[in-house]
Amino acid sequence: MNWVEAIGYLGTALTVASTAMGTMIPLRIVALCASCAVITYGFLIGSVPVMLTEAIQIPFNAWRLYEMIRLVRDTEKAASGDLSLDWLKSFGTSRRFRAGEVLFLKDDPAHEMYLIESGRFRIAEHGLDVRPGQIVGELGMLSPGNRRTGSLACVEAGSARCLSYSEVKQLYYQNPEFGFYFLKLTSERLFQSAAETAGTARPAAPVGSDVL
Repeated sequence: MNWVEAIGYLGTALTVASTAMGTMIPLRIVALCASCAVITYGFLIGSVPVMLTEAIQIPFNAWRLYEMIRLVRDTEKAASGDLSLDWLKSFGTSRRFRAGEVLFLKDDPAHEMYLIESGRFRIAEHGLDVRPGQIVGELGMLSPGNRRTGSLACVEAGSARCLSYSEVKQLYYQNPEFGFYFLKLTSERLFQSAAETAGTARPAAPVGSDVL
């Protein structure tokens, strides 16, 4: 076996290795290396079809690799303290809502979460307004039976970006690191909500005492 054949076998081995990987970032990196090896082999043996096939795949793998790295970086930044969810604007679908329109009711099956882009929305059970830049509905993915924990209605006409739980799960399975940071972010929001509730709750008066 000469060195030209060795390059060809290397490209084949890397291609097989990429198909066996379970996470997307390593898969894309190995796929790019495989394409470079196969293109080199195709050039050395003078095979244009071999070079063309791999040259077409390189931009797609490179773009997907960039998207996943950016997603992990932005989510890590959010989970480390910056609770901005602007990174979600690259995903989901934007929808318009009219004033008075109900998005979902408490105990409804939950299938998606919303990133508010404009307008004003309200969670009736808690009297909370949800404004642009805030997220709502993500807790339904973690609640027992995937049920809504409150009702959401549009108070002032606006738009929200809808991201289905299936999309979130797909991102999670494609890249466990993303899943870790997303769960960390959600946990921080739960702790924040609990702290706000504890801070605003009025202590109950002791039994038998006078309340002024």
